[in-house]
Amino acid sequence: MDAPRGMADKAMLRTLRGDQPSRPPIWLMRQAGRYLPEYRATRAEAGSFLDLCYNPDLATEVTLQPIRRFGFDAAILFADILLVPQALGQKLWFVEGEGPRLEPVESREDLGRLKRTEDIHETLEPVYETVRRLSGALPRETTLIGFAGAPWTVATYMVAGRGGLDQAPARKWLYSESEGFAKLIDLLTEATIAYLLRQIEAGAEVVKVFDSWAGALAPDQFQKYAVEPARRITVAIKAIHPDVPVIGFPRGAGAGYAGFAKATGVDAVALDTSVPEEWARDALQSDSAVQGNLDPILLITGGDALVRRAERLIEILGDGPYIFNLGHGITPEADPAHVETLVRTVKG
Repeated sequence: MDAPRGMADKAMLRTLRGDQPSRPPIWLMRQAGRYLPEYRATRAEAGSFLDLCYNPDLATEVTLQPIRRFGFDAAILFADILLVPQALGQKLWFVEGEGPRLEPVESREDLGRLKRTEDIHETLEPVYETVRRLSGALPRETTLIGFAGAPWTVATYMVAGRGGLDQAPARKWLYSESEGFAKLIDLLTEATIAYLLRQIEAGAEVVKVFDSWAGALAPDQFQKYAVEPARRITVAIKAIHPDVPVIGFPRGAGAGYAGFAKATGVDAVALDTSVPEEWARDALQSDSAVQGNLDPILLITGGDALVRRAERLIEILGDGPYIFNLGHGITPEADPAHVETLVRTVKG
C-alpha cells in the first residue's frame, strides 16, 4: 500500500525540518500566472480573476500547470490574499489592468460591518475544496503549500481600498486611532488562523504568510503589527499541527529580518531581493531555513546573468537549509524558457 502523500520523502519538507538535501528544493512565488500561455487560456475560460479563485476545477488546473511544465518541488495553492476580507463581508472586485478594489474600512465604526471569524468558511469553502483536490492530484514528491496574507498587509488594502506605494491610509489610522486599528489587526489575525487551519485540514503540508508591505512599518510598529501577528498565527497553528512548517515573508523588513524567526517561531524566512546572501547565511540561517531571493527581472533577461546569480545563491546559502525562490513574485513578462533554464541550473 502506498504511503500517504505527507509521508513521502520530500526535499521541501526535509529542508524545512533543517536537513540539507543533495540540492535545494525550488519553487517560485506566483509560479502559476500570466507568463504561462496555458494559464492565460484557463483564465479566459474562468471569466474573471475571482471566478478563477473560487472555481476548484480551474484553480486546481492552474496550480498544477507549472508543476507539469517545470517539475517544481512545491505547488502553492492558487488563490488571493484578499479573499479573507471578502469572506469577512468587505466588497471586493478587480479592475482589469489595474488590480483589486475594495470598499474601504476606515474607522472603528466600519468594523461593525464585518462578519465574525467563524462565519468566513462558507465563502472560502471552494478554496478548501481546491486544496483537497490538489492533495490528491500532485505527484507524491511535490509539497503542497497553503497561504494567506499577513494581517498588516491585508489591512493596508482594506483601509485604502486598493494597493499603494506607501500604505499611507493604514499608517495614518494606526497612528491616529491605534485602538481601533488594533481591533482590525486582531480580527484579521484570528481570521487568518482559522483560514490556514482549514487549509491544513484539507491537505496543505506547509503554509506561508505573505507580509508584502512589512517594509512600510516603522521599527516599533513592525514589532507590533508584523512580528506579533506572525507569532500568534504560528503559535496557533503549531498548537494543533506541530509538524506543519510555517514560512514567513516580511518583505522589505531590512534589519527586521534579524531575529524574525526566533520571535515568531516560523520554520523558514523568505528573503526579498534586497537581502545580501552572505548576511542571510550568517545572521538568519542559524535560526531557520531561508528562502529566496533571485531577482525576478532575471527571468525576463535570462542568459549568463541568470545562471551565475542562481549558482551564487546556491554557493553561499546551500550549506544550510535553503529553498530556492525569487525575492518577489514572477512577473507576467518572464520567459518560460528562462524559467526552464533556472530549474535545470538548480536541479543540476
